[in-house]
Amino acid sequence: MRIGTGYDSHRLVEGRKLVLGGVEIPHDKGLLGHSDGDALVHAIIDALLGAMGRADIGAHFPDTDLQYKGISSIRLLEHVKKLLDENGFEIANIDSTIIAESPKMAPHIPGMKKNLSAVLGTENIAVKAKSNEKMGFLGRGEGIAAMAACLIRKTGKQVVQRPVEP
Repeated sequence: MRIGTGYDSHRLVEGRKLVLGGVEIPHDKGLLGHSDGDALVHAIIDALLGAMGRADIGAHFPDTDLQYKGISSIRLLEHVKKLLDENGFEIANIDSTIIAESPKMAPHIPGMKKNLSAVLGTENIAVKAKSNEKMGFLGRGEGIAAMAACLIRKTGKQVVQRPVEP
């Protein structure tokens, strides 16, 4: 078994869609980022990459690369799932938390879990939401953050041997 952790946060700005867990959430602001800014998926990606002993999301999908400009973070997660499969890993579980003052996340969590499960091939995914109790930049509603932890295990079914990447 291998463990990984991930964290991401993005500033809320006008003129962007708010996307978390691949779900577009009605809100007057969205998350600023090179991709769609999906902090939840980014935290999960970093947790999975870390568990595999790989570099972080920025090394795999640099914000200087135009092919990732505005891309759905779900597409990035699909790539990470391929890395897991190619290297003979399966997900034991993922535990994640979104930190946001608003909007309320509870109505959107089932859709997030459905999207994540469809890409990752497991239902062992927890998505929770907390406020920051009006403290700091998150509490003032200036941004949204997410944390994730995962456990992965070797399956013995290594699909393709790839050279070590970042």
